[in-house]
Amino acid sequence: MATVELRFSALPEHVRTARLVAAAVARRAGVDEAVLDEVRLAVGEACSRAVGLHQIGGISAPVKVLLIEEEKQFSIEVGDEAPHAVAGGGAGAGPGDPDGEADEDEMGLAVISGLVDDVEVSAGEHGGLIKMTWPITPPPTILV
Repeated sequence: MATVELRFSALPEHVRTARLVAAAVARRAGVDEAVLDEVRLAVGEACSRAVGLHQIGGISAPVKVLLIEEEKQFSIEVGDEAPHAVAGGGAGAGPGDPDGEADEDEMGLAVISGLVDDVEVSAGEHGGLIKMTWPITPPPTILV
């Protein structure tokens, strides 16, 4: 199992770099070429969401991205340190929450869910995590 960890300042200009790194590592791990655009788009959406949450919350901690290659799957975890409302409060809802911010957050999660078949979203008062998983295409067997 190989893991690549990427941390970047919560600035929109770093999202493109995260997308490129994720696609390169996914390709190397054996994710099907036809799915790489989905990987790139999903990572871009997840990282943009994390950057936005950090900027709105005034959080100076970096956004964390883990790229995890396992035997039969490739996973990407995008973590933020923004406090999220717990059950009953709705994602992003809270005092001082600008109108539409929670809707935008839900839209981003909907886009990610549309791109990735296996996605898990967790959030709490100490941050959130989006875990996306794709199958790995095994290399062809060469018989001699």
